[in-house]
Amino acid sequence: MKENKYDNNSFFEQYGKMMRSQIGLEGAGEWHVLQKMLPDFTGKTVLDLGCGFGWHCRYAIEHGAKSVVGIDLSERMLEKAREINSIEGITYIRKALEDVDYPTEQFDIVLSSLTFHYIESFDEMAHNIYQWLKPEGQFVFSVEHPVFTAEGTQDWTYGTHGEKQHWPVDNYFIEGKRSTTFLGESVIKYHRTITSYLNALLKSGFKIKEVVEAEPSEEMLKQFPEMKDELRRPMMLLISVEK
Repeated sequence: MKENKYDNNSFFEQYGKMMRSQIGLEGAGEWHVLQKMLPDFTGKTVLDLGCGFGWHCRYAIEHGAKSVVGIDLSERMLEKAREINSIEGITYIRKALEDVDYPTEQFDIVLSSLTFHYIESFDEMAHNIYQWLKPEGQFVFSVEHPVFTAEGTQDWTYGTHGEKQHWPVDNYFIEGKRSTTFLGESVIKYHRTITSYLNALLKSGFKIKEVVEAEPSEEMLKQFPEMKDELRRPMMLLISVEK
């Protein structure tokens, strides 16, 4: 499904208020984990799927990448990327991930941040990425954790006084479409289990290097005490694999 909420003015305005939008990678709760999982970019060709504002594209170039292609479906996202993260070596392209097509062995590294839970077929995407990567190429990505996506509403169960009681997990093994609310808008996402993510990668030929259920850093917990609730359930799943 090629849904594009990010070109909706009100949705994009709300997204722009998020910490990761305003200050970049340091404002992303998972960045302290993802950064350690990234490979050496020196002299590498990089593809960023769902590049958003282009923060990861800039990081790759600033850490030695030869070239980076950032792809996103949202023209508003790409306009912002070209405004704040347009430096030599980065090319931004507007296209749905499902329509991306490259010759075999085109890239050394493929990245994706919090994007694949918006696409229906991760199996097909994993197969395509494997083909696009050069031998020993690296693929590193993050998605919303299956515990986070399973029930669908993506919100806590609250007590009579508004206190957060627990995070509901239901229909975990029933994969597929979920309608949820994000930034005040109804959004379609796709739930799949950890097993499905890992098996899709293995069936495509990848070797799994690292799997991390990201937690907030001690620094962020001190700076933002409300983030202690992020220790009660996993929100993000980070995976690194190699061709």
